Amino acid sequence: MTMILDLLRDAFSEAKLSLSFYEAKKIINKLGLNYTKIYACPNHCMLYLRDDEKDLQTCKHCGTSRWNPKKKKKQPAKVLRYFPLKPRLQRLFMCSKIAENMRWHSSENKDGVIRHPRDGEAWKTFSVMHPEFALDPRNVRLGLASDGFNPFGTMSSTYSIWPVFLIPYNLPPWLCMKHTSLILSMIIPGKQMPGNSIDGYLQPLVDELRELWNDGVETFDSLLNETFRMRATLMWTISDFPSLGILSGWNTYTGLACPTCNFDAEPCRLPHSRKWCFMGHRRFLSRNHRFRLNRVRFDGSIEERNPPLKLSRSDIFRQVENINVTFGRGIHLDGRGKRCRQEVKQWNKRSIFFELPYWESNLLRHNLDFMHIEKNVFEYLIYTLLNEKPKSKDNLNARKDLKEMSIRQDLWPDDNGRYHLALFSLTRDTKKLFLKTLKNVLVPNGYSSNISRCVDDVQHKISGLKSHDCHIIMEQLLSLAIRNLLPNHVECHEIVLVSHMVFMKYLYVVIDLSFVVMETQSTSPE
Repeated sequence: MTMILDLLRDAFSEAKLSLSFYEAKKIINKLGLNYTKIYACPNHCMLYLRDDEKDLQTCKHCGTSRWNPKKKKKQPAKVLRYFPLKPRLQRLFMCSKIAENMRWHSSENKDGVIRHPRDGEAWKTFSVMHPEFALDPRNVRLGLASDGFNPFGTMSSTYSIWPVFLIPYNLPPWLCMKHTSLILSMIIPGKQMPGNSIDGYLQPLVDELRELWNDGVETFDSLLNETFRMRATLMWTISDFPSLGILSGWNTYTGLACPTCNFDAEPCRLPHSRKWCFMGHRRFLSRNHRFRLNRVRFDGSIEERNPPLKLSRSDIFRQVENINVTFGRGIHLDGRGKRCRQEVKQWNKRSIFFELPYWESNLLRHNLDFMHIEKNVFEYLIYTLLNEKPKSKDNLNARKDLKEMSIRQDLWPDDNGRYHLALFSLTRDTKKLFLKTLKNVLVPNGYSSNISRCVDDVQHKISGLKSHDCHIIMEQLLSLAIRNLLPNHVECHEIVLVSHMVFMKYLYVVIDLSFVVMETQSTSPE
């Protein structure tokens, strides 16, 4: 780093740059962006955070040493990097322009169109239940997002690190989701994912959020040139479906995976695909909808049930209030050093967010990442259209499951395991036309990435698309690229209908629209 600084001084002689990396760090420290190192148990059991725990040498739950036995010098086995929240929220009001944007959610006109979370029911309900907090528009409303990723880039590596981000929703929609506005709260180290033990790592953040709610912090407002007491609240979390189970404590790997239906669900286990299938989505339709009477296209039965009752916030709290869980991995080992088989429970824990005094009264607590799920649905749809055997959902096991359910007899395989290609699958010639159309699409700059680079017309594959690219193709380009490639009785709008049906089947957990569209400039009825 010192050599790079020397190179920059030679290139920009008029700039006043530090002479060494040590001096550069001293300047950056004055910005107040330091982080705190908190030692953790390598089995995710606990943090050495409290005053009575900082001097412990071994974990009080599993007895594992806090030090790395493979190092000669005394080095901690696992370290949590925590970035304090209060100074980062105070910095938002040090710039008058940003301080003005922090009031946007209360100053702009509201025309009834959902462009920002402030237009949603959850935001308005929170303001009604906590009028003192809503009285000052400078009080900060936050969202939390977390997911694991591999920092080394090679997918064969089993390393998983979990950053936790906070989103300030006071800012307008064109700013709150910019990467410059996101607040990095902590970096949970790997190698293994924390799982349900993530609550132990979130403890310092929850403690600080509780202080910001009860006491607040003195903050200087550069716009009005005055000091005020800023408070903050956590509105909800945003994640994909597995992470939702980790943050909320609801088990998403069983037949009762839907947190909206809760225990009022009738799942079906596919014997050949070995997956849970949720065919009860027709119960959300109106009583006179024709799909309720359609036996052939669904599971061979008529749907006469009403939608599941929407549980209140108090009902959810009563289900989890008596759950006591000891976190960590090392406590579940038998005498041979192997993990004991644990009893499968629908609630794995009571989420640590219930320690926040307002969390029980929040209308929405855990939301699903809309673009993440849409990308999964798009990939399954494209793989099925292109008939890619390893990734397509239209395979031999799926055909056997149709035969097991006694529906769609025209798709059943014969005794030798052979089956006819589905009508919505493309042939070799139509694949070329379909991929050629996508490869030649020209869009305005910034509308999406270069889709032609992701299309391989030689091997007839599509790969490397980002979530926004999948959204653009699925909503705008798919109907154009598929036109005139399928038989006349399989029209283009049926393919779009199938994609939406798959999408709603995948989003059965948010069938009551309990998700947040965070960066949508306008929404259409479709």
